[in-house]
Parts: sequence; C-alpha cells; structure tokens
Amino acid sequence: MEYVFLVKIAFSMFQNTLAFAQAQDAKDPLKSYRTKFHIPKDAEGNEWLYFCGNSLGLQPKVTQEYIQQELKDWANLGVEGHFDAKNPWMPYHEFLTENMAKIVGAKPIEVVIMNTLTTNLHLLMVSFYQPTKTKYKIVIESDAFPSDRYAVESQLKFHGFDPKEGLLEWKPRKGEELLRMEDLETMLEAEGDEIALLMIGGVNYYTGQYLDIKKIAELGHAKGAMVGIDLAHGAGNIQPNLHDSNVDFAAWCTYKYLNSGPGSLAGLFVHEKHAHNKELNRFAGWWGHDKETRFNMRFDFNPIPGAESWQLSNPPILSMAAIKASLDMFDEVGMDALREKSETLTAYFEYLINEIDTDRIKIITPSNLAERGCQLSIQVKNADKSLHQKLIDRHIITDWREPDVIRCAPVPLYNTFQDVYRMVDELKKCL
Repeated sequence: MEYVFLVKIAFSMFQNTLAFAQAQDAKDPLKSYRTKFHIPKDAEGNEWLYFCGNSLGLQPKVTQEYIQQELKDWANLGVEGHFDAKNPWMPYHEFLTENMAKIVGAKPIEVVIMNTLTTNLHLLMVSFYQPTKTKYKIVIESDAFPSDRYAVESQLKFHGFDPKEGLLEWKPRKGEELLRMEDLETMLEAEGDEIALLMIGGVNYYTGQYLDIKKIAELGHAKGAMVGIDLAHGAGNIQPNLHDSNVDFAAWCTYKYLNSGPGSLAGLFVHEKHAHNKELNRFAGWWGHDKETRFNMRFDFNPIPGAESWQLSNPPILSMAAIKASLDMFDEVGMDALREKSETLTAYFEYLINEIDTDRIKIITPSNLAERGCQLSIQVKNADKSLHQKLIDRHIITDWREPDVIRCAPVPLYNTFQDVYRMVDELKKCL
C-alpha cells in the first residue's frame, strides 16, 4: 500500500509538458551518465529514442578501453597474460564477483559469471532438479520466456517424464494478465507432494511483473521443492536480494540492463546453504576444481566452495572485459540510486500514457512500484506490428511482442524524462 500511495503522490506532482520533463532532467543526479553511453543516431547525427534496454542495453563508451586493454596484453604477452596482464586472466572472473553480488543482493561466495543463461539453467537443474517417481513435477509461469520452457521440458524428458504431465503452469486468472500469489499457493496445496522444482521468472519478460521471490521460496520450500529464479529481466533493474530471499539458485544474462554486449556471459547464483555440499550432482569441469590443485592435473574433482564450482572451462576474457566495464559503472552509481530514479521515471512514463485520450491503450504492467522494474508493457487494441514500425520510422526503438504489446524500458542510466515525454508524444501521433 505504501508504494501505491507514493505513486499517487508522484502522479499529483507530474505535468504533461516538455518544460516539466526538462526541469526533472536538470535536477537528476544521474544525468551525466547518459553521456557515458553510445546512443544510436540517424544519418544527420540526431539521437534516436532508445527504450529497448530490456532486450539489449546500450554500450558504455568505456567498454572499448577495457577490451582494448586485454587485446593489448594478449598481443604483448601471449600466454603469460594469464599471470602478467594488467588484469591477470587466471583470476579474471573474480574481478567481477563482488560488484555483481551487490547488484543481485548476494554474498560473493554465491555468485559467478560464466556461460550463457540457458546453459546455466541446465547446469543448475542438474544439481537442483532431482526427481523421483512420485515427486517430479516442475512449476513455471504460463507465459515464461520460451527458452525457460524449452529447458524445463527437456529436463523432464531427459529424466523420462512426459512434459504434458510433469510441467505445471502458474496462470493468470481468466481476463487478467498478472499472476496472483494465492493461485500459486492453491497449486502447491493441491499438488505440492508431487512438485520437485519451482523455476520462475523473477520479472516476467512479457508483462514486466516483478514477483515476490522470497514468498515463492517460502511456498516452494514448505512443500519440499527446490526453487530457482530466472532473473534475465531483473538483474540491474530491480533489487532481488537473492541471499535473503533464500531461493536455491538463480541465473541471469548481462546484456540487457547490465549493458555488456550482445550474447555476453551470464550470471549464476547458488545460495550459501549449498556452498559446501560436495555431494550435489553436477556436470563438472576443471575451472570448478579446487584452485590450489587445478593445474596438478592428476586429482579427482574437488569442487570449489560456492558458485564457482559450477564453472566448466576457463572464461572468455574479452566478454568479461565488457562486463567489467559495466559493473564498474554500476558500482560507482549504486543500485539504490538507480532504483530511485527508475521508480520516478517509470511512474512519469505511466502518467503520460494514461494521459492519452484513447480507449485503445492499456498498461498490463503492475502500477505498484514493488511489483515492477522500469519496463512498461503497453497493450494497444486492434494494433499489429505496423504500429511498431511507425515508431521505428520516427526513430524510436521499442520492442514488439505479439499479438499487440509494445515493451518499453526507460533505463535510469541513460534514459531521460525528455525521452519519455517525446516518446509518448510520438505514440499519440501514431494512434
């Protein structure tokens, strides 16, 4: 209720004018960070309006320097760069751990950067999806990101179960778009004895709904199930407080809100309570082996305590350099400041959308600040992708999702109040 009240206060202070947006930008303590990013431009050098950070974040200008440093050390040192580079490659992933842990609310022992998102989900399910003949079902949200669905379906098949029986969907009620926690409780009460794993998207890619991760963990654990979270649309956007949530595992990509480049490496979280359990099933590789004896080459696998033990191979340094560039900026700004601006900027966006005099538009993302990040999903009645193209023609980059939703993310690091005002003004013209 507190968050809803604060939104109402903000709405009463907002004004649907360019002058108001300019005034907000002038007093924004994070305004200088926009200049630290490459903003797409047209042929005449005019900046586009970019609202697609929930799909691919913009490139920090400093990223090139970070990558060039590693290219320089590779050229000058060859293999000795593993030890003598400015940022030695052997422990390079460790340079990322502390800053990433701050972003997702974890302890350093619980976090590692490795592989890509769905790969990490599979590796984690090897450890945390241990079905029996009677307890084998997996719960996902009904409109989960397709890769999550494919992953859990293939895990069920791999263990000899039919996904039609083993996959349970947490669905919105008829006529609604958002998930209700009480419906998950009902499902767990009815089928909890047969549920082995809850694998839930912490922020739904389609609606932008931010779910109560801690409550999900409580409900799942009460029925003896493991709980995993996909934070692809959450990391760098909301503050999931993974350690305190008590979820067993989580994974996320770094190329959306974390601005590390297309297809960049992903993050992985394993709760500290599992850190020293060497009996967990896992697919092992040498980079997860005890660092002191890793290069002796003759030892049985001895996992490093914590998330690092899920590593397989030595990591791609060039990708990690881009991640390091972004994480250093996040550490400089801090998630508290980013979240504060995000709430205000997205509330202003919502206010302007609601000011449009039409019955064709509906925001399906929650209004409650505690239940969303910076994404707003705008459903447009009787629209098709031609509306998205009209925005592109006006140099506005958003994200279209079938059948009739425009996903827009005003990212606090580089989007402005003027961006939001101009975008809504152009949307009105398109309608």
